[in-house]
Amino acid sequence: MDRRNFFQSSALVTSGALAACASTGIANQVKTPFAVPQVTLPIVGSDERFPVRRIYCIGRNYAAHAREMGSDPTREPPFFFQKPTDAIQFVPTGTVANHPYPPLTKNYHYEAELVAVLGKGGRDIPVDKALDLVYGYTLGLDMTRRDLQRFMGDQKKPWEIGKSFDMSAPIGAVHKLEKTGHFKEGAIWLKVNGVTKQSADLKQMIWSVAEQISKLSEAFELFPGDIIYSGTPENVGPVVRGDVIEMHIDGLPNLSVKIV
Repeated sequence: MDRRNFFQSSALVTSGALAACASTGIANQVKTPFAVPQVTLPIVGSDERFPVRRIYCIGRNYAAHAREMGSDPTREPPFFFQKPTDAIQFVPTGTVANHPYPPLTKNYHYEAELVAVLGKGGRDIPVDKALDLVYGYTLGLDMTRRDLQRFMGDQKKPWEIGKSFDMSAPIGAVHKLEKTGHFKEGAIWLKVNGVTKQSADLKQMIWSVAEQISKLSEAFELFPGDIIYSGTPENVGPVVRGDVIEMHIDGLPNLSVKIV
């Protein structure tokens, strides 16, 4: 079985990687010295879970945020980075999950984002077909060790240490497309201790979700299970232990974490 067929056949499984392997016969072919858990997210209204393959994130996708980060959004093409799947911290609806303040940083930032989750894959997807890949949506935080990101950037070095660390991707449950429709506009905001810090509209994205999918598919072959953090509005900023973050997107339940 080739790689594409494997990911397509195991796009939605109920018990992670072992179920996917059993359904394809791979469990009888591969022997490993230890088990590595499959990262999955609950699907609202279903007993199935969404298996996460890759986490893509677009940088500086709101003009005001691009400017606050020292970039000119009128000239900049889209760019992407990745987080490892085990950076995910699932946050159940209606809870305030404890989120650990990470080591090595003294400037820990929030970034509120719409997240698109893909149920289909492909390469070189045209923009007018790109939304056909979307299985559903959720909302997430791209937590950032800003001081480390900037330090590495200033040295022209990769800045994964600022973006791709443990639990740097708090995220909610997946909402199926047929329940939400596509998110092309609507309020997105974030509060810290009840005070509004970020407030914008999804229509202010420089690159739409469809355009992001299309651009990503030029550089990578996309597969079911890929998720895309679609960028954050302006006014990112620091949090410290004891702070409570609440984020909102119209049409989705809020997500809340407490920094501990």
